[in-house]
Amino acid sequence: MPCLKKMPKIDIFSDGASRGNPGEAGCGYVVFADGQEIATGKKYLGQTTNNIAEYSAVIHALKDPLVKDAAEVNFFLDSELVVKQMKGEYRVKHEGLIPLKAEIDRMIYGKKVTFTHVPRNQNKIADRLANEAIDGKV
Repeated sequence: MPCLKKMPKIDIFSDGASRGNPGEAGCGYVVFADGQEIATGKKYLGQTTNNIAEYSAVIHALKDPLVKDAAEVNFFLDSELVVKQMKGEYRVKHEGLIPLKAEIDRMIYGKKVTFTHVPRNQNKIADRLANEAIDGKV
């Protein structure tokens, strides 16, 4: 009987930041596999809103090579709006967010994905990365 390798539990903390709304924006994320940090990412987004930056953080995390093939992913965000929209508790009405949510829905199709709201102080690494992206225009 072949040995089945257990897939690690993937947790992603993601955050978007915008200095002004809209304003200079960035996003960041940190990926944990079975509790160990395995990847981080950040991206400068130019002029956009905070909510677009929050959605962009989720998209960029899902594109990370260490996450792309994961069958189960748990997201943790301090954006209650994005969490409630991704869970279907709120409708997405803003025209700039509709295509971003659709892209995430396509990316997570067939995967087990959860979205959990966490207090800002539990999302410090992703917040720092989003702000570093703005500072360095990464």
